[in-house]
Amino acid sequence: MKQFTDNMLQRFLKYVTFDTESIDDNTTVPTSEGQFVFARYLENELREMGLTEITLDDKGYLYATLPANSDKNIPVIGFISHLDTSPDMSGKDVKPRVVASYDGGDITLCEKDGIVLSTEDFPEVKEYKGHDLIVTDGHTLLGADDKAGIAEIVSAIEYLQAHPEIEHGKVRIAFNPDEEIGRGAHNFNVPLFGCDWAYTVDGGAEGELEFENFNAGSALFTIQGRNVHPGYAKGKMLNALRVATAIVESIPANESPEQTDGYEGFYHLMSINGGVDKAEVSYIIRDHDKGIFEQRLTFMNEVAEKMNSTYGNGVVKVDIKRQYANMREKVEPMMHIVDLAKQAMEEAGVAPLIKPIRGGTDGAQLSFMGLPCPNMFAGGINFHSRYEFVSLQVMEKAMNTIVKIVEGAAKL
Repeated sequence: MKQFTDNMLQRFLKYVTFDTESIDDNTTVPTSEGQFVFARYLENELREMGLTEITLDDKGYLYATLPANSDKNIPVIGFISHLDTSPDMSGKDVKPRVVASYDGGDITLCEKDGIVLSTEDFPEVKEYKGHDLIVTDGHTLLGADDKAGIAEIVSAIEYLQAHPEIEHGKVRIAFNPDEEIGRGAHNFNVPLFGCDWAYTVDGGAEGELEFENFNAGSALFTIQGRNVHPGYAKGKMLNALRVATAIVESIPANESPEQTDGYEGFYHLMSINGGVDKAEVSYIIRDHDKGIFEQRLTFMNEVAEKMNSTYGNGVVKVDIKRQYANMREKVEPMMHIVDLAKQAMEEAGVAPLIKPIRGGTDGAQLSFMGLPCPNMFAGGINFHSRYEFVSLQVMEKAMNTIVKIVEGAAKL
């Protein structure tokens, strides 16, 4: 196993050097050329490994097959990870470093600039004492989200190729762009992928297994005020920014992201823009419970109505959009695919941690596109930040879990 773990480490250290940051303002697919560069590199790697049915389409979606080594009627399963890194922090010129046999203390990322992965600020790092941790130099994110997932999938395929005694059916893998900006599944070719079900390898800590996510929506309040000279404004001015603050005050502060956890939903204030004449207030709305989610959307309409009754008809307009839905309703009828992953984790020495995703995932959209797709751990911690790190030992367990899922599918 050490050989495959070492190969996985070298893959990952190479993968993170590709600048694949997605760009929310771009309309091209993918939104950055670096994602295509990385996809072409992976395409060549998969060809050299001898995989079949390799397709890299003009939008940067890469598909490949490990052929079945059995003539039994085994389900076709897939594994998916994304090419891009978050625009929340630069992914250019990533300089990874391995902290071998981590001693449990603070990790200096950049001594010159005083950047430290502190156990006081990030106490969870102490849980990885004795692990080999891969960190940044403190000036970029690492990219374990989701290049750790890609390295784990490719390495698991390599392991299966080297162990033909492990009976398995056809295994499909796919790497897609622009997941970090919510577009990863938009152009995913589910019929071409041709799987009975799949798993995104895009979770965090060891053992995470997720088949529930938020129902998601957004609300954009547009406020039309009246701007006149402030010296002559009495009875005339309507300050759009004051109306904006009234909107914010109308929405429960205790139902915000910083006040909620677990299955609790929230209203998240994203931005307030504008001036006296015109302003906008932007929210995203999240809840796991479909009924409560609908109530939240209704409430945002009620806030707009309240503002109009106070400040004048037509002063406030609200545009509410639905973004994605909870995949639980699509996965629950096929709970054996969650049970299979749970059993595989246990066989790989991993304690399953089944919990709801407090966010979205490509798997949610794919599930509603006809491909049931739970999410499993890839091992990264502190995603989207300079303090991101991943344990090599946890990556090894993720790789082993993928192998065990493939092995287990042949026994269903």
